[in-house]
Parts: sequence; C-alpha cells; structure tokens
Amino acid sequence: MTVVARTRPESSRAATAAVVVLFLALVVFFILPVLWLLLAPTKTAGQLISDGPLSFGSFGNVATAWRHLVDFQDGILLVWLRNSAVYSAITLVITLATSIPAGFALALSNFRGRKALLVTTLIVMIMPSATLVLPIFLELNEFGLIGTIWSVVLPFSFYPFGVYLVYIYFATSMPTDILAAARIDGCSEWQLFTRIALPLAKPVAALVAFFSFVGNWNNFFLPYLVLPNTDQFPLQVGLNQLLSSTPSFNPVAGAGLNITSPELALAIIVAILPVLVLFLFSQKALVSGMLAGATKG
Repeated sequence: MTVVARTRPESSRAATAAVVVLFLALVVFFILPVLWLLLAPTKTAGQLISDGPLSFGSFGNVATAWRHLVDFQDGILLVWLRNSAVYSAITLVITLATSIPAGFALALSNFRGRKALLVTTLIVMIMPSATLVLPIFLELNEFGLIGTIWSVVLPFSFYPFGVYLVYIYFATSMPTDILAAARIDGCSEWQLFTRIALPLAKPVAALVAFFSFVGNWNNFFLPYLVLPNTDQFPLQVGLNQLLSSTPSFNPVAGAGLNITSPELALAIIVAILPVLVLFLFSQKALVSGMLAGATKG
C-alpha cells in the first residue's frame, strides 16, 4: 500500500510535467508566431526590428501596408484574390456533384469492379498530391488545357477523400430498410439517391465542402506550374511573387517597391482570412458531419 501511495503522486507529477511541456511547445511553435503575424502589419519595417516582437504599432500602419499592397502592380493582389475565389468555387461545385453520387454508389450499389474502384480511391487518397503533378501536367498539356482555368479546376474537382467520406457515411448511417422498401415500391437507383440519400447527406456534404474548399484555396504547386500569366495566379501563387518583391528576401528585385515585411504579413493574413471565417461559421456543420457516421442509423 505504501508503494502504491508513493507511486501515484509521482505519476501525477510526471503527467502534469508532460502537459506543461506540450503546452509550452504549443505556445512557442504556434501561438507566438501567429501573434507576431497579427501584430506585424501594425508596425513599420524598422519597428519590426527595433521594437519588441509582440508590441503593437498603430492601425495607421495597417492602412499604409494595405495601400501599398493594393498599389502593387496596379492592384494585382485583388485579382489574385478573385482568382482564388473563382477557382475554389467552381471546383467545389464539381466536387460535390461528383463525390456524393460516387460515394453513394460505392456504399450502396453492387456493380462489377466496385471493390477495385474503392481500392483505387483509397490508394489515390493516401498518395501525396505532389506525386501526381507530373502525370497531371502531361495530361493537361495533351488536351491543350495548360494556361486555362480548367488546368486548375479539373484536377482538384474529383476529390478521392471526399468520395471516401461520403462512402463511409452512407455505408454506416444510411437506413438500409428504407432503401429496400423504396426499391420494392419501384424506385430507381436515381430516385433513391435524389429523394432519400441526398437529403440525408447534408452533414457529410458540408464536411466534404469544407475540406475541398480549404484544399483548393491553399493549392499552390499545380497552379504554379500550369498558369503562365501573373493575372491568372491564385492568391497562394501570387504570395510567392510578392515574397520575391520584398527587399528583405530579394534586395535586387524589391528595390524601390513599398513591399516590406509588414505588407507581406498583411497579405498572408488576407490569404488565410477566408478559410478562418468559413471555419468559424461552419463549426456546427463540421461537427455534425464528423459525427454523422459514428452510429448506425
């Protein structure tokens, strides 16, 4: 009994110490960089060096940094922002139009090659996206799509992870008795999908939509390769050009421009703001979608 009494406090202290270490690591490697990023546009480039890293400058500096960003290449930042919104929106619509029917078919229909198609979906889902860039580039080039909006939209419209999420949802949550009764009543597979499955798929559709939008919005590598013109860039690719125009990183190309570290920090905030706003307003739908397949309906 004495050994147990001594061991428990020691285990409790060890667990507390581990939690403290993890919390400090979270603060150092995540919270502090985020705070610095949020405060950087409130200062001038000189104040970023001379003042404390977490000190606040002024809202006037934020307005100045925004004006410099808008003046950069005649407002190209706003063009990049519009391009990202257009690419993400079109891709999202096609993703939902393909992922939900595909997941339904894989979960609740029997057809030749179903298992092979499901395995292929899983393999493509776990593959790093960079491994497919070269064959996708060659395919797009073969169809003459390089440099068009479709070179960005189509490769990310067919979303294996979304198909798998919908497959899991329908396979675990769809009441099979309802489907069987509907088939007895003469409903076709299309009627089953549109009248029964689709209305019940709202939670998982919201989940697929969120992950698809975030992935499309943050897409960099493929647009960087397939879009030759600056005015076609999405925001993530445009940030790379903005970075190369910052004197701190490229003194030669950035000479004479008003793009410094505060402007770059503000551009990064602008880039992540739509995803952050979407997350804040869709938390309920995301939680509902994550829990939708947890129990059998």
